[in-house]
Amino acid sequence: MAIREIIEDETFLRKKSRDVVVFDKRLHTLLDDMAHTLRDVNGVGIAAPQVGVLRRVVLINETGEPEDLLELINPVVIEASEEIQDDAEGCLSFPGEYGMVERPMHVKVRAQNRSGDLIILEGEGLKARAFCHEIDHLNGELFIEKASRMLDPEEFEERKKNRK
Repeated sequence: MAIREIIEDETFLRKKSRDVVVFDKRLHTLLDDMAHTLRDVNGVGIAAPQVGVLRRVVLINETGEPEDLLELINPVVIEASEEIQDDAEGCLSFPGEYGMVERPMHVKVRAQNRSGDLIILEGEGLKARAFCHEIDHLNGELFIEKASRMLDPEEFEERKKNRK
């Protein structure tokens, strides 16, 4: 496993990712490298475009525990609650930038696992936010475009502290 460089180039990040059609060793290496990278930067989620690969692959780990890592290939939100959460959000590709972004409180996602098998996952709160944020990356959409306002780092840290 290798730690991959996090891409910060907006032009690249705005490109749409292509579906994964081959579930092979190369895909498994990408998944393993992304997991290693996510752990290294202590993030909640990462999308393949953030490591320079325009494929529909995301990883989510809201707890940071290895057994809670979720691998989603070709993910699609198939259901979203009408209830909205408006909260602070950041991104590994935009270090030090945070904004207030509205997301559904609950989502259901259809994806494939590393073997190509169909899976259905649900997320509430932070997990729902992470699903939406990372799937947006696959579509070339960035949180800075969805933010109602940007926050300074101090305000972000204060909000994070008050969540606990």
